[in-house]
Amino acid sequence: MKKGISIIFSLLLVLSLALMGCSGSKETGKEDSAEKKEETAEGGTLVYARGGDAVKLDPATVTDGESLIVSEQVLETLVGYEKETPDIVPNLAKDWEVSDDGLTYTFELEEGVKFHDGTDFNADAVVKNFERWMNGKDEAQFPYFVSQFGGFKGEEAAVIKEVKVVDDHKVEFTLFRPQAPFLKNLAMTPFAISSPAAFEEFGDKYIENPVGTGPFKFDSWKRNDTITVVKNEDYWKEGLPKLDKVIFKVIADNSARLNALIKGEVDLMDGLNPSDVAKVKGDSNLQIFERPSMNVGYLGFNVEKEPFDNKKVRQAISHAINKQAIIDNFYEGTAEAAKNPIPPSINGYNDEIEDYEFDLDKAKELLEEAGFKDGFKMDLWAMPVPRPYMPNGQKVAEAIQADLEKIGVEANIVSMEWGTYLEKVRVGEAPMFMLGWTGDNGDADNFLYALLDKDSINSNNYSRYANEDVHKLLIEAQTETDEDKRSDLYKKALEIIHDDAPWVPLAHSVPQLAGISTIDGFFPHPTGVQVFDEVTMK
Repeated sequence: MKKGISIIFSLLLVLSLALMGCSGSKETGKEDSAEKKEETAEGGTLVYARGGDAVKLDPATVTDGESLIVSEQVLETLVGYEKETPDIVPNLAKDWEVSDDGLTYTFELEEGVKFHDGTDFNADAVVKNFERWMNGKDEAQFPYFVSQFGGFKGEEAAVIKEVKVVDDHKVEFTLFRPQAPFLKNLAMTPFAISSPAAFEEFGDKYIENPVGTGPFKFDSWKRNDTITVVKNEDYWKEGLPKLDKVIFKVIADNSARLNALIKGEVDLMDGLNPSDVAKVKGDSNLQIFERPSMNVGYLGFNVEKEPFDNKKVRQAISHAINKQAIIDNFYEGTAEAAKNPIPPSINGYNDEIEDYEFDLDKAKELLEEAGFKDGFKMDLWAMPVPRPYMPNGQKVAEAIQADLEKIGVEANIVSMEWGTYLEKVRVGEAPMFMLGWTGDNGDADNFLYALLDKDSINSNNYSRYANEDVHKLLIEAQTETDEDKRSDLYKKALEIIHDDAPWVPLAHSVPQLAGISTIDGFFPHPTGVQVFDEVTMK
């Protein structure tokens, strides 16, 4: 409970608050004094409110942040990120060696670690997870595996050749070609290690029954309402987690989510309206958390669909979107206009690129050259949930619709349930759509190869964009270990992408979260990885 509420009142409310999952629930019985309360500060329930539900809870099968943040509580990766940066640190693998040619990685694993079902975490479990992904049937099954490691076993673009057991606690990866961001890729949540016994037992239902080694165990899922994870009492990291329970609560509307926070119904929320930041800062019971910017919100074209298979049409629309007005109206000082698909914080960002200026006359001229002097009609797919890079998809879509009307393009706004939206965009049903990306590992490869390379069509390349020159540059950048040379390769690729215009990059945002003032130990990671193991409620 918030400070200032009397001990007597808290005793009367403790049962009801526990049932509601509010911030004051300690589930520890009576508290006889302030000193006793301080001693029992650890524990309790954190209610985290977000704009949409998870799609699946097997992180290898999804790309949406709502799913991944739940998975991060339950499953763990071989290597991880530092608390505040994308720098690599040990996790389930406590040490590793890399061969001089960059083709062999040998990992020494933590010993004595158990999955939540009581089975052993060991080298065999790691191999079975990677064999499962490597033997995938199509990009829809394991989209991140394709976008980060090129392809499945037997495919020409595949990066991983073999994963084998050396001994019980040592595993060896052999690559077909060096991959500079290999460790950063392994740290990504989609490559967290599941219990092989669990994915064999549950089969297709594993997406609803995740079993890992993480600080919390999966407990329950009420679709479009709540997902609950509970403390792993046998967690291998001593003293963690500090909370007893985390509840992920769906409240679709940003303002309604803030009202729930103010009323004490939830403890932490994402998707704070930029216009509400001052309100939160002015409330002594609340606090603001800023996630370091490492994202992009964009308007994408399906380059296989008419008229967006015509580069001049894509360039015309790039000139017709008033990015600064969108940022002023909907981000309110928490974003900057984007001109690259990667944010300025990523090595390889090309600041020399000149953005498509907002120029309606130029847009009309290009449309006429493309054979659309009188414009055309089309569907604009708008995101149904708020995301860090897109605080209000519907409102931004309406602004884009108004801009396009000025050049004779009639846009019909389409939206639907989030999971359906993602799947339909992935398979190419949307002609023009709004989406975005938060960098998973701090590397340009995670933006450009994952989102705009031909190898990633049907996984994360929703624009279905393919350019052979871009592909050659991105593969060369993957295999190059000198970071300055890699940066130059990415800058060259960005020049081609900018001219081809498969996207209109809109904004790089600084995502705002809000929470009650008593939350401690919470730091929003730039990658979006968000484990609540060290969080306490004072």
